Amino acid sequence: MKGRISRGIDFLIYKNLLYHLEMRKVFLDPELSLKKLSAMIETNQTYLSNVVNRYFECNLKTLVNSYRIEYSKEMIRTGRYQLEEIPKKCGFASKSPFYAAFKRMTGMTPMQYMGRLTQSN
Repeated sequence: MKGRISRGIDFLIYKNLLYHLEMRKVFLDPELSLKKLSAMIETNQTYLSNVVNRYFECNLKTLVNSYRIEYSKEMIRTGRYQLEEIPKKCGFASKSPFYAAFKRMTGMTPMQYMGRLTQSN
């Protein structure tokens, strides 16, 4: 019975986490941390970390960066932003972690991604 209760709580934390990421777009905050996010969700850091690991099979940093990269790809697709302004608008503190995360998650640099988009249009 105890396992079932903790799974129920985990699912509530998961749903609350998704709400904060999808609707409130908290990933845009460059200062976002496990501590800050767990306070928003009103849970402790260990529970939140466990939920991220169980439901997303990664750590919080990787999860947040994946949201940031998806958001950046959308910004690039719109063509309304200069590449230099995208990292900050996506929640990255600076350019280099943005480029590293983008390359790790897409297999290409943001510039290569832009090039592919213009080729396909």
